[in-house]
Amino acid sequence: MKIKDWDRNLKVRLFGEAMMNVTFWMFFPFLTIYFADEFGKSKAGILLIFSQLFSVFANLMGGYCADRFGRKRMMVLSAIGQGISFIIFGIANSPWIHSPWTSFVCFAFAGVFGAIYWPASQAMVADVVEEKDRSSVFAIFYTSINIAVVIGPVLGAIFYVHYRLQVMIIAGLICLLLGFILAKWTRETAPTRLDDVKHSGKWYFFLQNQLKDYAVISRDKTFLLFIIAGVLGAQTFMQLDLLLPVYMKDIMGNQKLLSIGNWSFTIKGEQAFGIVLSENGLIVALLTVFVTKWMLKFSERNVFVLSSILFALAILYFGQTQFIWGFIVAMAIYTFGELMTAGLQQSFVSKLAPEQMRGQYFAAASLRYTLGRTIAPLSIPLSQWIGYEQTFFILFLISLVSGALYWFMYYFFEKQKEKAFV
Repeated sequence: MKIKDWDRNLKVRLFGEAMMNVTFWMFFPFLTIYFADEFGKSKAGILLIFSQLFSVFANLMGGYCADRFGRKRMMVLSAIGQGISFIIFGIANSPWIHSPWTSFVCFAFAGVFGAIYWPASQAMVADVVEEKDRSSVFAIFYTSINIAVVIGPVLGAIFYVHYRLQVMIIAGLICLLLGFILAKWTRETAPTRLDDVKHSGKWYFFLQNQLKDYAVISRDKTFLLFIIAGVLGAQTFMQLDLLLPVYMKDIMGNQKLLSIGNWSFTIKGEQAFGIVLSENGLIVALLTVFVTKWMLKFSERNVFVLSSILFALAILYFGQTQFIWGFIVAMAIYTFGELMTAGLQQSFVSKLAPEQMRGQYFAAASLRYTLGRTIAPLSIPLSQWIGYEQTFFILFLISLVSGALYWFMYYFFEKQKEKAFV
């Protein structure tokens, strides 16, 4: 499906979210280092876990609200909330104020609003795109994000360190602009519900109805395994902006990246992290659509399982090397594992989700990331207690378990299809 044939909602979002993502990735990769420097590594890890607990709850609420009150409304409110959070974060790191705690609170609020935005945005795609085209549309949005991952960290390495206030203010203003664009040029796509919570007379009916709906979701064995496998897989995936930057900063001294005659280009750990992160984004930006189409030729089960194995091998390699070119090779393996399921995951969720519960299914599905991100920061204090190499080995084993759970997930999925056919 070509972009010119997309619904206008998706075209507007592709442009608006691209602007927001570039500025977001100018500072986000460096925040773990920032909090580790301000609070210490162990305390920073615990605080990051605490901040993500709010995002887990917000994620579930976001999916429920997207189904009840509309995709557009929740996306507009979330974009505005993120914008305000980023602006206050910047002010808290200005020449006039230095308040790491205020910065942390703003970071937590930005995560909450992002968790609310995600399920509504994914459900909107499922609302307006036919099933056969969803994988390619999700892949293009994923590519857009990763173009930002290429551009953002490079710009951040130049501007964030010296102009943190200005970068955060610009990021906040662009989020506010995105909220205005969504409000002005998109339409609501959520299907009408006859049992809309707004007809209930008591405030607690809202929470009661929500818990009932999620109880229904939890009884879907295939979907439950998908979430559990994703949460475990996220322990590897999330280290890209958690353990990896701290590890590379600690173990890498000055190293030559390139050398020609008497000329050489020398880098330190933080710069090396920026390079491998941009490598990840560049490969994804160039190859997501190609790899997604390629993976459609194979069994989904085999793709999910092999992706987990590649993640496991990459994270093990990260823990064994201390050289920049070793990190570059490990990142290439890691990125291919990421690309294999980039378009398939959301498409798989849309197959399972009833039309009137898409928002909640996508919200529950994104628990793979919000709940995964809640647990993932444990790797930082864990690395201080047992060492980096042992921590990476534990992540290797967790990723293999994730692959095994994906295999069992498809076993139940095939059984469900057989029953439906009968």
